[in-house]
Amino acid sequence: MTVYEVITTRIVELLQQGTIPWRKPWSAEAGEPRNLVSGKGYRGVNVFLLSAMPFASPYWLTYRQATERGGSVRKGSKGCPVVFWRWSNGDEEQAENGQAGDPAKRRAPLLRYYTVFNVEQCDGIAAPATVARTFEAIPECERIVRSMPNAPRIEHGGSQAFYRPSTDTITTPSAQLFDSPALYYSTLFHELTHSTGHESRLARKGITDSSMFGSHEYSREELIAEMGAAFISGTAGIEAATLQDSTAYLASWIKVLKGDSRLVITAAAAAQKAADFILGRQHAEERQQEAA
Repeated sequence: MTVYEVITTRIVELLQQGTIPWRKPWSAEAGEPRNLVSGKGYRGVNVFLLSAMPFASPYWLTYRQATERGGSVRKGSKGCPVVFWRWSNGDEEQAENGQAGDPAKRRAPLLRYYTVFNVEQCDGIAAPATVARTFEAIPECERIVRSMPNAPRIEHGGSQAFYRPSTDTITTPSAQLFDSPALYYSTLFHELTHSTGHESRLARKGITDSSMFGSHEYSREELIAEMGAAFISGTAGIEAATLQDSTAYLASWIKVLKGDSRLVITAAAAAQKAADFILGRQHAEERQQEAA
């Protein structure tokens, strides 16, 4: 069996054991999002709202808090809403709606929100120093990344990992933010697999066409990317540290595509073609055919 076949078999076996929770193998520089002034961590849906923003720093503050600390929010910066519940009596709630107060009505929870900005969007604001995490590169993984033919540009920063076809660029959080070097490379291999769908490479539907989140083509492309990452991780010798994580991601998209009996086979074939491109095997075969 080839490495690809071994990895595919293990993926299928793990998927048959049940769905594993979604994974995000990196974290912010200093933990979950929190207010810079109060030091308190945000709770509930606010954690998801703020974590989804493209910033590495976990510190947030309002426009007023920034100015009170002698700083400023950069012009054109887009803030993020933070929601909270405030208890109010019935008279106040009705007054807001232009109605007369009802003495019989008592305290009730009202949903409110305010806007916060990340310290990376501010000038003149000092955030607490963070402890730098070390990162030890894996030589074989580095070789694979450097040797990819017609590779996209790779940029590091923020708190999200994604491939943007319009600019043919990959963005990923700094390597030091990942839970392990293996998970950093696995994530990078995932985005590199996406990039093989670019029209200048394999021109794969799902990348060349704009696919809406949750659509069949979008979901299939995510499966291809994660299986491609698993194949390349197997080639690099880091699959033992990443396969369980990959299976969690795959399982979430399998649920979206439930009923497609050919899904794993077709996605695996496309992922193998993408992995071959990244590893330079497709180009090697083309050169051999030209020489013959």
